[in-house]
Amino acid sequence: MSGAARATPAASSAPTLLWLRQDLRLADHPALVAAIERGAPVIPVFLWCPDDDAAWAPGAATQWWLHHSLESLQRALEARGSRLIVRRGTPDAAPGGAALAELRKLLAETGATAVYWSRRYEPTAIARDAHIKETLRAEGVEVRSFNAVLLSEPWDIRNQSGKPFQVFTPYWKNASTTIAETTPLPAPNVIAAPARWPSSLALAALELLPRIRWYDGMAAAWRPGEDGARENLDSFLREAVEHYGDARNVPGIRGTSRLSPHLHFGEIGPRQIWHTAARWRGTQFMAEVGWREFAHHLLYHFPRTPTEPLRGEYTRFPWREDAAALQAWQRGRTGVPLVDAGMRELWSTGWMHNRVRMVVASFLVKNLRLHWLHGARWFWDTLVDADLASNTLGWQWTAGCGADAAPYFRVFNPVSQGAKFDPEGEYVRRWVPELAALPGASIHAPWECKPAELAAAGIVLGRDYPQPIVDLKESREAALAAWQSLRQPQEPHP
Repeated sequence: MSGAARATPAASSAPTLLWLRQDLRLADHPALVAAIERGAPVIPVFLWCPDDDAAWAPGAATQWWLHHSLESLQRALEARGSRLIVRRGTPDAAPGGAALAELRKLLAETGATAVYWSRRYEPTAIARDAHIKETLRAEGVEVRSFNAVLLSEPWDIRNQSGKPFQVFTPYWKNASTTIAETTPLPAPNVIAAPARWPSSLALAALELLPRIRWYDGMAAAWRPGEDGARENLDSFLREAVEHYGDARNVPGIRGTSRLSPHLHFGEIGPRQIWHTAARWRGTQFMAEVGWREFAHHLLYHFPRTPTEPLRGEYTRFPWREDAAALQAWQRGRTGVPLVDAGMRELWSTGWMHNRVRMVVASFLVKNLRLHWLHGARWFWDTLVDADLASNTLGWQWTAGCGADAAPYFRVFNPVSQGAKFDPEGEYVRRWVPELAALPGASIHAPWECKPAELAAAGIVLGRDYPQPIVDLKESREAALAAWQSLRQPQEPHP
């Protein structure tokens, strides 16, 4: 169907489809503003097409968040005289197939002559969006995309050699000087509605919420949506940012911003943070915003890294396979309290403190020597802030095989990390209550406690709490030996 045949209304009054993805807000939304400025009705659309994202379709925790974020967005749109059109795409093997098919249906149903969206930067999304843009433009549709989720486009930041950065510090030094000083756009008061709305599914029809209510802990910990994002930022700037440099390492207190899931779903944009927290731009807090930008920079320039190490020599690393150890790690039953506390916090709340993320990741890839992809996929399914760029960077950093990576010989010792950052055991006591009666100094290594100390706490290791599934010292030495094997020259093929 040609664009001319589809557009029965006059071009100036033909609606604009606003395709919403990971930009679920109304404030500082360039695509929304451009659609309104076009002077025609705007039809906000959310398409549920998980098959278009191939191997990295949204996990269970992010689906829970998405449901509530869309609910929040629906209410905000309705308050402005608009509504959210929800559609489910039919799986299609062609790139962009499901989303493209639904957009075509909506164009035909509404007489819309334009589709606007906010850019995504995952490899499959880039390929899909390029295909959709090319196809619809060839059919006479106006298609425009906008940056709503990053401070800088990944292709705009290059080193002096014209190549992408692979070390964070020089990247952020360069990128932070190029950020435009523009005031974030306010949310519109009114959004012009079409004379007739297209059909829409009820949000519940997407079945984003699991049938079994395992998500009560997440519901108690979070408020998805644009209002929740703003409240989180405001409370952090009011109460915690001043002490962020030290407090961000202490898992037992609210020392971090907890903005990551709001950023992932676009309920708040980094430009809003950059503007609102202007006085903190030179601090560690804003460097964490920069780390997220760096992750997207790397994913754009090295699209194979979600499944392959950036440093090619790590394809030869001698990873182990141990299904029982992996399951113990996933369930928080390793017998190492700080690791188990982190994994249980993750399962309950869909989030884990950043310091503890490094500890549990190091334990998996170095003490257990299991492939970092096992961890990346578990985090993908259980984190409410599961983001392909940040998840990939974090796991490759810990495994030593990515950009700006921690040296492989740096192995986080969960006992000393616990003693340093959770000295009274408050964090462990919360998430591993079976050890609550142990004194602070002992709780991070119960296997080193004297029998009388364990008896006084009513604990029998192996019954009330597991014995460690691995010896920390021996496993560290084995990991270093495996790493050294990569440094040996390879024999040439005959």
